[in-house]
Amino acid sequence: MTTHTVTLTGLRAVYGTGTRRVTALDGVTTGFASGTFTAVMGPSGSGKSTLLHCAAGLDRPAEGTVTIDGTRLDDLGEDELTRLRRDRIGFVFQAFNLVTTLTTAQNVELPLRLAGRRPPARDVAAALDAVGLADRAGHRPGELSGGEQQRVAVARALITRPAVVFADEPTGALDSAASRQVLRLLRALVDDQGQTVVMVTHDPAAAAYADRVLLLADGRVVDEMDGEITAAVVAARIAEREARPSEHAAAPAGPSC
Repeated sequence: MTTHTVTLTGLRAVYGTGTRRVTALDGVTTGFASGTFTAVMGPSGSGKSTLLHCAAGLDRPAEGTVTIDGTRLDDLGEDELTRLRRDRIGFVFQAFNLVTTLTTAQNVELPLRLAGRRPPARDVAAALDAVGLADRAGHRPGELSGGEQQRVAVARALITRPAVVFADEPTGALDSAASRQVLRLLRALVDDQGQTVVMVTHDPAAAAYADRVLLLADGRVVDEMDGEITAAVVAARIAEREARPSEHAAAPAGPSC
């Protein structure tokens, strides 16, 4: 039986009121299996970033449930939710969000420091080694390339040994060579360490590193791919979906997601 690290059931997310009311997620039900890499794609306004934010406990849906590592998020108060995000979820964003005055090692250990815990030096070293930056521990972000900074962000996401890593356009600010480095790293974390990764991306080449691709449109999952995934296959499927008339063509456009 497949074990799901993250399960979403009947998620609805709504922004605004009255004539400005927009449904960003419209009854999404899906799961992310343990030790797999899922890419979430869709046009601007499709709900993909809203899905990630709700799945990660950054936003609360209007309806539906999110379960992470056996814990239902709607059962948690704000303090409990903060602890769960800190301890069981890793985040990687397009902006590296590194503290410029801290060294690489200090940036990696920051989540544990903020939680009042002193991380063992060997754990920080192991996290940096996992992303190929063992020799950059004393460097500051300004001394690193963009790809290296994003790998530091990945190491920081891993330091708490999270149940799931959510990545929101992690290669959006990188050139193609650095993008491939980061994507190969995420792929290796899944294959070698059994990490669960959920990544929002607009790039078919990035999605091709995943085990599974979800396509969103109008706040719904409209297609899914798994098995042999290539950039060409993903791009063709997206083009096919975009060529179909939308069921909600007359609906007002939502916020960019």
